[in-house]
Amino acid sequence: MRVFIAGMDGYLGWSLALYMTQRGHEVGGTDSYFRRNWVAEMGSQSATPICRMTERLQAFRENFGANLKYVRGDMTDYNFVLNFFRSFQPDAVIHLAEMPSAPYSMVDVHHANFTHTNNLLGTLNILHAMRDACPEAHLVKLGTMGEYGTPQIDIPEGFFEIEYRGRKDRLPFPRQAGSWYHQTKVHDSNNIMMACRIWGLRSTDIMQGVVFGTRIREMGEDERLLSRFDFDQCFGTAINRYCAQAAVGMPLTPYGKGNQLRGFLPLRDSMQCLGLITENPPPLGEYRVVNQFEEVYNLTELAFKVQRVGARLGLNVVVRHVENPRFEMEEHYYNPEHQILLDLGYEPTHDIEAEIEIALRDLLRYRSRVEARAHALTPDIRWDGTRREVNYLDEVSWMVPLAVGAGR
Repeated sequence: MRVFIAGMDGYLGWSLALYMTQRGHEVGGTDSYFRRNWVAEMGSQSATPICRMTERLQAFRENFGANLKYVRGDMTDYNFVLNFFRSFQPDAVIHLAEMPSAPYSMVDVHHANFTHTNNLLGTLNILHAMRDACPEAHLVKLGTMGEYGTPQIDIPEGFFEIEYRGRKDRLPFPRQAGSWYHQTKVHDSNNIMMACRIWGLRSTDIMQGVVFGTRIREMGEDERLLSRFDFDQCFGTAINRYCAQAAVGMPLTPYGKGNQLRGFLPLRDSMQCLGLITENPPPLGEYRVVNQFEEVYNLTELAFKVQRVGARLGLNVVVRHVENPRFEMEEHYYNPEHQILLDLGYEPTHDIEAEIEIALRDLLRYRSRVEARAHALTPDIRWDGTRREVNYLDEVSWMVPLAVGAGR
């Protein structure tokens, strides 16, 4: 299978390129290196050292004896996208080339506008280029569980049955975005669904939970094959941020009460899921939605898990809640389905603390890189449009009983 990866230089993109080639697929991809620039703008850097793409490709050839087809480009440039598709003729298009940060999109009007322009134009270009160059290809689009928000009912996989005034229908489940970034994902979902309906394209829209971890098996011991690991307030996801804080002796900082519930999965599980989805496409004309996560966790519970693992490694880790910079419910019902992936053969890791230990050991090795940018861990971007110093609320011990929210 010929697999095109948009966003191949990123956290998921580089890992997926390694993973899919080792499953026997021919992989080509592109990137504009925006992620490197966005993280630098936040005053941060990847905790793991990231080589230039030329060095990454050389390391790939040395380790695997094959080539990755790579061309630098911007998915908002339609002619570039169309020409790449015509040349490569992909069987699957995996779209990871979007600005993926809620806080970044909330900085100001300019960041909100860029997020919409970059994300929506890139997706629309892919849809039109697929229609004209490879209409039978499978679009694997990375969405987010954040599209759903936190409704007071169970969350299905994209669609649900509804009865209204005596009539029944199967309709898309309502989306309730909580940031300008999440709103672009909602717009993407609507645009992809329409393209499948009117042009007969096929797509899987992945509502992915929060991914964490530093490595997958295919990276081996060659440092040049590592993917990036961000820890700053914009691009560092919860567990990754906690692990970075633990590695440099900073308090772990759940936001607000810390009872928010979210779906999480290790990086290696994300690769397994993306591989299964790509290799099992829906029929032409179908818009399929898949919820992708390993388990639902409470954010304070996760901090305690990092604390426990840190203690086993000799780290003195403290958990301190901070004022929540986001506009979100901190105690809520949350019960999403994720049956489709299990039916496809997904085997969840289930040992989250083992994954955390691997990440912590890696981060201790690169501790100086985190220490050099530790200020980037402070969450001063707020949903009300202001930026101000963080307010620490309280310190808690891992021995305190967990206050896990409803919906578990």
